[in-house]
Amino acid sequence: MHLEEKIKRTMRGGLISAVPVPRYESGQIHEAAQAAYARYLAAQRIAGVAVWVHTGRGLYLSREQRQYILHSWKSALHDSQVVICGVGALQNDALKGSEQLKKWQSDSITMAKDAISGGADALLVFPPVILNPLPEREREDAVVAYHSALAALGCPLILFYLYEAAGGMAYSLELLRRLLAIPGVIGIKIATLDSVMTMQRTARLLEQEFPDQLHITGEDRMFGYALMRGAQSALVGLGAAFPNVQADLITAFQENRYADFIDLSARVDGFAEETFTEPMDKYILRMLHCLAAAKVIPEEAAFDIAGYEMTKEELAEIRKAIGDYRLY
Repeated sequence: MHLEEKIKRTMRGGLISAVPVPRYESGQIHEAAQAAYARYLAAQRIAGVAVWVHTGRGLYLSREQRQYILHSWKSALHDSQVVICGVGALQNDALKGSEQLKKWQSDSITMAKDAISGGADALLVFPPVILNPLPEREREDAVVAYHSALAALGCPLILFYLYEAAGGMAYSLELLRRLLAIPGVIGIKIATLDSVMTMQRTARLLEQEFPDQLHITGEDRMFGYALMRGAQSALVGLGAAFPNVQADLITAFQENRYADFIDLSARVDGFAEETFTEPMDKYILRMLHCLAAAKVIPEEAAFDIAGYEMTKEELAEIRKAIGDYRLY
């Protein structure tokens, strides 16, 4: 079976957990917690994990840290589970103009090559927001050229439509058509958060014009509805903890068990409403504390580099939600 079709087959109907990195309060990676976390998720009903993505602060990891994280997951997961790596780069503000752009693209290609050499099964492309200042036509041509360069490396590529407030950029329907037609692209992750019209428009494009491309939902707050609109897989930070209830939600829909689907959807929505709320970027810390509440990692490993702190009231609300929504 062709590699691209094999990855699609694994992901179709499955949950990909976007995973955080357990850390000490100092910011140092908690290696014992990371190993325990990898063992825990490998035993759950997941199709795989996504590393180096936003949930794992992938663009802020050193090259050595990225290699360690990838090796940790590759070592823990089963052969039937996939590892998807986020690829991109931070802008170097010490450089300007074409030199900045050249450095950014070089760093991004290096990250992609590191992922491939480390055994990544597919690449998830961070939106190239550095291209936003360009005039529309030039910007869209540059976005296509960038994705084409990554696809040319030979690893299956997943597009990423991310809402702008989270560091994404708007893709016109024409641009999406061009991107989805690139050889090596196997699908798109859609994460629009509160723009249901954008999600609907993109879902319709996939259904009508690109039925062979994977519709991968990243809609933590519209999980069940995204499945109803054609999502065949999910790649979500919500899947970082208690992924089985989410995997069962996907299966219930695909098997037309709609009573179960309604029940599970309400529970997953409730969980998302407690953990994916303003400030939205704090969801990473909340998910780490879900893992601590489940005794997967110690509380000393439930820290994130963004500097957020959890109050006693917030921790109590998370523990209550885990019970109220019967997570498992």
